[in-house]
Amino acid sequence: MTFGKGAYLRQITTSLSTQMRSVEVGREMEGSSPPSVFIGSHAYPKVYAGPIIADLHGDTRIMDAPESWIPTGTTQEEIIRYRLSLVRGKQRVVADDIDNPFVEKLQEIALSSSSVESEVTFETPPAGMMFSEDSSPHGPSAQMEYFEIEKGRWDRDLERVYYDTDLGASGAVIDLHRQGVPFSSIQKAFSAGAIGAGRKRKLVPTRWSITACDTVLGDHLLCRVRRNSPIDCYRVHEFDSLNNHYAVMLMPTAWQYEWIEAFLHVLGKEEMIFADHEGPRKKQGYSPVGGCYYSCRMAVLDALATEGKQAGAIILREARRGYIPLGVFNVRENVKHAMASEPKVFDGISGALQYLASCFTLPPARFYEESTLLSGLISGRQSNLSAFGL
Repeated sequence: MTFGKGAYLRQITTSLSTQMRSVEVGREMEGSSPPSVFIGSHAYPKVYAGPIIADLHGDTRIMDAPESWIPTGTTQEEIIRYRLSLVRGKQRVVADDIDNPFVEKLQEIALSSSSVESEVTFETPPAGMMFSEDSSPHGPSAQMEYFEIEKGRWDRDLERVYYDTDLGASGAVIDLHRQGVPFSSIQKAFSAGAIGAGRKRKLVPTRWSITACDTVLGDHLLCRVRRNSPIDCYRVHEFDSLNNHYAVMLMPTAWQYEWIEAFLHVLGKEEMIFADHEGPRKKQGYSPVGGCYYSCRMAVLDALATEGKQAGAIILREARRGYIPLGVFNVRENVKHAMASEPKVFDGISGALQYLASCFTLPPARFYEESTLLSGLISGRQSNLSAFGL
């Protein structure tokens, strides 16, 4: 197989549609939104936007709370069951039509601190499901004829930036992160056009908004990290969950970053590897490996900024048999937990590389072959080449 990551992941998600079932509902539905909204990207700026609702009443927040899944040991099967129980309603709307009463209801949901009781009538019974490399899966969808919600209580921090129409979207994202608001809540408010300078507010497709928030936070955190002194050793932080293993190697250098991910026997006997990097200067253009590049970058920089240190970072990921694309939260949360783990500490790069070589099923030389920064570190150092099986 020689196609790119996007085509490869689409092959995985296509195969899932024949293996899984989403919830079945009729044309009329009453239920609870976790709270959650989804904005499509097709035909932007005329987009399909709408709520995501569970066919249940009461507190459904766990169904759209990715920050809570890994700490509570939620399994991949449980996450998929949550997500395929969520029904997406949609209505065509122009992205900058923020004063539309329908959009105002979506903002009401996105700003809510609790689940929102909703009532929907669909044009046809919802059908299908969606899996994506960027956003979390959801169950069936259909266009709506009628949509009403019960107003709830807004999150105080989100409410504050909603009414601050002089605060730009980037400033709002940074401020909310500083206040400890979960990334998923920030992203939903951003996507629903509920934050930013008044006249510039607009709906932002969900998958675009995720990368936008990761990028805004990553760039802001990098400015802080650059002012810090580098760490004084090599460190390897690890974490394993949801059929993924992650290893973050931090180096006593100025900031540089490489993301290398391997998909090992997910569909059959394939070994797919994708990589991208940046040096001291910010990467130009969108990464070919997609939104996970920015989610990982943000998580590493967030940890370094909190620690008050600077480092170069090379992150290796191995997705193993049983892996299912669940959205880039998978990368962000796993890397966040890796960075919070007690690291293995090494005086030199040889020891770090020898340890990395023991962490993965895939021969380490395969990671090296697809890398830029890692291969540059190894080249010309025979002991390091031997450690990495070369």
